[in-house]
Amino acid sequence: MSQVTITLPDGSERAVAAGTTVSAFAQEALPGGVVRKALAAYVDDTLVDLSHPLTANTRLRIVTPDGPDALYVYRHSTAHLLAAAVTQLFPEAQCGIGPPIEDGFYYDFVVSRPFLPEDLEKIEKKMKELAQQDLVFERQMWDRDEAIEFFKKRGEPLKVQLIQEKTEGQSQVSCYTIKDRETFVDFCVGPHVPSTAKLKAFKVLHASAAYWKGDAQGTPMQRIYGTAFFKDDDLKQHLTRIEEAKKRDHRKLGKDLGLFNFHQWAPGAAFWQGKGTTLYNTLANYMREVLFPAGYTEVKTPLIFNKSLWETSGHWAHYRENMFLVEGKGADGQADDASAMGVKAMNCPGHMLMFGMETRSYRDLPLRLHEQTALHRNEASGVLSGLTRVRQFSQDDAHCFVMESQIRSEVEHLMALVKRVYGDFGLAFDVKLSTRPEEFLGEQATWDHAETELKAALDASGVPYVVNEGDGAFYGPKIDFDVTDAIGRKWQCATVQLDYQLPQRFDLKYIGPDNQEHRPVVIHRAIFGSFERFIGVLIEHYAGAFPLWLAPVQIAVLPLADRHLEWGQTVRKRLIEAGFRVELDARVEKIGFKIREAQLQKVPYMLILGDREVAEGQVAVRSRSGGDLGAKTLEEFLASAQSEVTERR
Repeated sequence: MSQVTITLPDGSERAVAAGTTVSAFAQEALPGGVVRKALAAYVDDTLVDLSHPLTANTRLRIVTPDGPDALYVYRHSTAHLLAAAVTQLFPEAQCGIGPPIEDGFYYDFVVSRPFLPEDLEKIEKKMKELAQQDLVFERQMWDRDEAIEFFKKRGEPLKVQLIQEKTEGQSQVSCYTIKDRETFVDFCVGPHVPSTAKLKAFKVLHASAAYWKGDAQGTPMQRIYGTAFFKDDDLKQHLTRIEEAKKRDHRKLGKDLGLFNFHQWAPGAAFWQGKGTTLYNTLANYMREVLFPAGYTEVKTPLIFNKSLWETSGHWAHYRENMFLVEGKGADGQADDASAMGVKAMNCPGHMLMFGMETRSYRDLPLRLHEQTALHRNEASGVLSGLTRVRQFSQDDAHCFVMESQIRSEVEHLMALVKRVYGDFGLAFDVKLSTRPEEFLGEQATWDHAETELKAALDASGVPYVVNEGDGAFYGPKIDFDVTDAIGRKWQCATVQLDYQLPQRFDLKYIGPDNQEHRPVVIHRAIFGSFERFIGVLIEHYAGAFPLWLAPVQIAVLPLADRHLEWGQTVRKRLIEAGFRVELDARVEKIGFKIREAQLQKVPYMLILGDREVAEGQVAVRSRSGGDLGAKTLEEFLASAQSEVTERR
C-alpha cells in the first residue's frame, strides 16, 4: 500500500504516503497551533507517540494539553525524566517502575540508603537541566534476548524480571531512551512526549519506603513522588493544596484534638478517646436516625463464623489471605480443620443467613438489614494509614433484599438517602455507574436488566453520572460515589452494588404472589463506607472544626473568676439538660488563655461569664469563626444553638 487514508476528528480525510509518521503528517496537514502543542496521538483507539508510522487507513486524533489523556502522557514522561536524573546522580540505583497516578507520578528505586531532602533537591535540579536540553524521547524495538542481556549487564535484575514476565512469547520489546542509552533507557510501552523540552511545570515532592510489586517480602525500595502540570499556575495551586492538606492531616489533628491514637501493639486499630468516641457515636446515631424512618432494621450478627460460611460465600477460596483466622479444635482438644473459624471481614454472609432463617413472603420485601458491628481485615502492614486504611473498622452497612421488579425503586430510594446524608455534611459528590466486566458470573440478560434498572434509577434521581464500562464487580453492576472535600480532593465513599450470586450461593428464596418460590436480589450498600475512613475524611474536610451538631465538645463555658463559677455551673447544667455537649473550664487562668485553649480545640461556641453576665443572667457569646457575638440571655443563646443543630448548619 503506497498511500493510506487518514480520517480526522471532524470527518475530513487526507491521503499520505504509507509510513509517514504522525508528527510529519501533522506538520503537513494540521494548523501550526496544533502541531506546536502536540504531545501524542490516538491512532484508532490506541495511544501512540508522534513518531508512530501511519501504515494503514486509520482514524487519527492529536493529543494536546487540553485533551483528557494529555496529563497521563505528560506525567508518565516526567516520571522517566525523574528516573534519568536519579540514575545520573546515583549511578548504582536500580530502576523499578514509574507510573503516572491521579495527582502526579512516582518512580521506585533500589538504592543503598534512603533519599534525603537534599537529594530530592538535587534530583529536581538535574531534571530541570535535562528538560532544558530538549532531549528526544525515542522508542526503540529491541530483540527480546538482547534486551534481557542488556539489562542484566547493567545490573538491573528487576527490569529483567519485568521483561520476562510482560513479554513472554514476544520476539521484540519496547524500550525508550532519553537522548541515548547512556543518558537513560527504560523498558516501557509508552507513549511519551516528543522531547524533554515539553516538560516544564513539575515538582519532586517526597520519598518513602516501598517494596517491589508492593510485597512486603519483596525487594526494599525507595519511592520518589512528584507531580507535573502544563502550567506553572496549576502547579502552584496544587502545591498550595498539598500544604493545606498537611495542615488538615487527620492523623495529626486526631491526636491534637484528643480524638484517637494508635499503638504498635494493635496495628491498624484505633484507640478512640472520649471525644473521638463521642464523635463516632454521634455519626452512628445520626445514621440510625436516617435509616430507621426509611424502613431499615438494625441487626447484629456474630463476629466469628465457621469456615463453612466463608466457603459458601466464596470468601474462603478468594479472600482468605485478607481474613484473620482462628484455629479450630475438635472434641479431643486437637487442631481440627473442619472447626476452623474466620473473623468477620464483611457483614453480607451473615445477613444471608438471617434472611434464610425464616420463611419470607414477597410482602416482606424490600427487607433492609442494617449493621454497625466491628469488622476485621488482615491488611498488609505497609498499606495501613491512619483511619483511611485500618484492620478494625465498622460500616454503616446494609443489605436490601428485593424482588427483580423492585430494583429501580429501591435504588431511587437509596439515591435520595445518599443526597440527604452528603447534604447534611456539605459534601458534593460525583457518581459512576460501573457495568459488566469481561469476566462475570450469571447470565448476560440478567446483567442487561440490572444495568437498565440502575440507569433508570439514576436518570430519575436527576444526579449527573458517568458510565465506567466494564468496571463492575464480577457478581453485579454497581454505583460508586466520590465525595469532594473542602480543598478539592475526591474520596470514594458510598457504593450501591447489585448481587445475584450470594442469594444463589445461599439458596435464598421468598414466596411470591403466585405462591411459588423465587430468588431475591441483594443490594449491598453503604453511605459513609467505614466509620473510620469517613471520620478521617470529615476531619480533613472541616480541618477539625466540626459544625455544631457534630462537634465532640459543642460549647465551652468560661468563667472569668471563681466568683462566676456558680453561674457557670448553672449554665452548664441547663445546656446539658437541653442535650448539648458542654465543658466548664474552672481553672484559675486568665480568660485569654481559656479562649485560646478552646479555639485550639476548635470548640464552636465559648460562653464567657463575668460580673455583668452573672448580674443580668446572661452569657457573652464568642464564636469559633465569628469572634465576639455580644451578650445574650441564656435562653436566647440556647434557642439559636438548638436551631443550628436541628438544621445541621
